[in-house]
Amino acid sequence: MNRRDFIQLSLAGAAAGALTSIARAEAGLKQIRIGYQKNGVLVIARQQATLEKHFNPQGIEVNWTEFSSGPPMMEAMNAGSIDYGAVGDTPPVFAQAAGAAIVYAAGQPITNGQGILVPQDSVIRSISDLKGKRIGFTKGSSAQNVVVQTLEKVGLTYGDITPVYLTPPDGGAAFSNGSIDAWAIWDPYFAIGEVKQHGRVLVNAHEITKTNSFYIANRDFARHHELIVQQIIDVTAETAKWAEGHRDEVAKALSAVTGIPLEVQAVAAKRSSFAIGPITDDIIVTQQGLADRFFKLGLIPKPVKVGQIVWKRTSAS
Repeated sequence: MNRRDFIQLSLAGAAAGALTSIARAEAGLKQIRIGYQKNGVLVIARQQATLEKHFNPQGIEVNWTEFSSGPPMMEAMNAGSIDYGAVGDTPPVFAQAAGAAIVYAAGQPITNGQGILVPQDSVIRSISDLKGKRIGFTKGSSAQNVVVQTLEKVGLTYGDITPVYLTPPDGGAAFSNGSIDAWAIWDPYFAIGEVKQHGRVLVNAHEITKTNSFYIANRDFARHHELIVQQIIDVTAETAKWAEGHRDEVAKALSAVTGIPLEVQAVAAKRSSFAIGPITDDIIVTQQGLADRFFKLGLIPKPVKVGQIVWKRTSAS
């Protein structure tokens, strides 16, 4: 055997060994733990049992855990309590800055469905009127990014407002009873604020900045079960394609899983983006800009490089 044949044989053997190791890891998986919120493709997938139909024949159970927002989901993922979930743009930046064991698995552009609400009779008529006001939002969430960039739009700073850190349910109550002047939030809570609490939209996020949401995986789970991660992405991407053309049914599915009234979920479903795709260079640039902005403001303790935790599948099959 000559040297070239030996090298080719060695490389082929190494590749086969890697695939065998991956196959063994996949075969040993008994459950997938999914984190979800009260909106989006994962809720639809749960209602339609699309992941169960795909994985149960492989002997893999799918377990679901609901979270009120992205930050506690990232904490659970870092702790190894969940394997995969969907969040807005800001939670993974805070999580990466804290050294969390996460990776970006897939992306989803957001065109609508989040922003800043004020009471119908509020004296706040423009962004500039937010100066000195109490704005409620969830710390470390996409709503915080919307607030920061909205203020920058008119030359205000984070120090020009009084941030009130609230979970979405607590924010809804505070908005309803008047203990905050404005509420930065996402669907379906954004729709609740409009439909049930008669809030007035001061700002739609898409008017201010480019936003994305993400499908995040636990780093070790993605490393040891990359074929499973790809299958999750593929199955939910098909669910997303269905959702784009069936928004009335999507509203019913969201309402059934979350318990939020159909009239509210109908508003959210009509304006939602569902398409799931890879983490593109453009998405990374946008996300890096967010991370750099938050470090400059002192909202995260250290700079992060978003591209370093973007998941890349290494196996060929």
